[in-house]
Amino acid sequence: MNHSGSSGFSRRGFIQSLALSSLAVGPAAGAAAPKTSQTSKLEELGKGLGENFIVEAGWILTETQGELKLVRNGQVLVRRGVVEDVREGVFTDALPRLKLPGQLLLPGFISGHTHCCSATPTRGIIEGPRSYARPLELVEMLSDDEMDALTALNLAELLRSGCTTHLEMSLSLRQAESYVRSAAPWGVRAYPGAMIPGIERLFGIWFRADDQVLMDSEQGTLEEIAANLAFCKAHMGKGNGLINPMISPHACDTQTPATMRAIADAAKELGTGLHIHLSQGQRETDTVKRLWKKTPTQWMESFGMLSDGPVFGAHMSGLDWTIDPPILNKYGVVYAHCPSGGGAGNGTQPYPEALAAGMAVNIGIDTHSNDYLENLKLAVLYGQARHELLGELNPDRDSQRPTVWNAVDGATRIPAKGLGRDDLGVIKAGAQADLVSIEVSSMLNGTGALPPEPLNNLLYANGRMVRTVMIRGRIQVRNGQFVADDPQGVLHAGGEVARKIWRQLDQEDWFTATPR
Repeated sequence: MNHSGSSGFSRRGFIQSLALSSLAVGPAAGAAAPKTSQTSKLEELGKGLGENFIVEAGWILTETQGELKLVRNGQVLVRRGVVEDVREGVFTDALPRLKLPGQLLLPGFISGHTHCCSATPTRGIIEGPRSYARPLELVEMLSDDEMDALTALNLAELLRSGCTTHLEMSLSLRQAESYVRSAAPWGVRAYPGAMIPGIERLFGIWFRADDQVLMDSEQGTLEEIAANLAFCKAHMGKGNGLINPMISPHACDTQTPATMRAIADAAKELGTGLHIHLSQGQRETDTVKRLWKKTPTQWMESFGMLSDGPVFGAHMSGLDWTIDPPILNKYGVVYAHCPSGGGAGNGTQPYPEALAAGMAVNIGIDTHSNDYLENLKLAVLYGQARHELLGELNPDRDSQRPTVWNAVDGATRIPAKGLGRDDLGVIKAGAQADLVSIEVSSMLNGTGALPPEPLNNLLYANGRMVRTVMIRGRIQVRNGQFVADDPQGVLHAGGEVARKIWRQLDQEDWFTATPR
């Protein structure tokens, strides 16, 4: 359904109109547009391998008897979107073959925390630092078609970087609807929901000077919970079963006991779990302790919110390390650690402490950066630096030095287990054919030869080195080209919307001088 006024454009029509308007000279009206070499190339790249095929890769990360194992020059047999077998030898089946000789084949990456629509309008302008609040408010003022163009660009970036499954906390119900409109036809595996309270109401409640503001917000939040439950039910199973919405409250410090009970009831009724910012900063933990005499984790537990289905909590920078980890571990809560949360270089999060506490830690995206491989790398590098500093400055706090194996496990098996999905996050017989290949033998991250320890080469990589992405055997990226849609059209349309937001910010004198 289109709610964007008189234009009547779909997102694809919006892309096409922008592309046409940018041409200085074009074919006469009514004439068929010539097929360019780029169009032909895109069509060729986008051709599927059929339902049954074999993937040959230089290295494959498999799971054998519960342990991760690297297989050199391995092959994966896929039938009807499911991995049938993995072996070091050669399959003799006469099937199409996807040959990836200098590449590492991994399970598709799972982000336990995304805000898909809102990354690109803030990227490169909040690192001064400036607050991301106003740009995010302007995103919500877009028409549906503009919002869809922005969502599509961000979603394409996530796929391009190898992120095949998203726990999506859209910043509003409109943005959640926009996410589903793009994700379902592209074949994305997703657990979407809208943030409660949404972005239009959030900042006044979150940054309140008086707690009466929170109490006065209760009825509006209850109405949002009901609307979000309806959204989740309406979209459950969309995209051939790949869309499974979740209830996604903002955080504990923007809720009251009545809204917490309603959230718990809605999540229990829905049965797909809960996605929340949890103790995302010390201020949240202090506020909840002051108001309700519990940490956010304890408060959630008191409403039964941790025991009914998967729970993913983002950031956790304000955890009470003497109280919270044992509770979170008891229920299998997954910590979505987002290295670029808040923008590039915006501090570190307690990844080494969480590993030392035996917590289930996922690598998440948050906003701003959609490059999953870059975030995986940052998790390791930031985490190692934090571990060393903790050893010098706070040796009493338990800490574990992160490795690339921790990060890859946290990008794949750990979140899959948290979702209750033993068919995700692994490459083994019976698993979904959600697969990502990464170039590890090229310039800049390789040496021109197949490396002996390919996971270490990921520490020199970024999303541009992702070569293949598929979900349930359906290809979204091939030979490093995004093929689920027209990549240049998606980029151009999303860029036009970002420029509109920046023009408004400029008119409001938002672009203050930043340190040099």
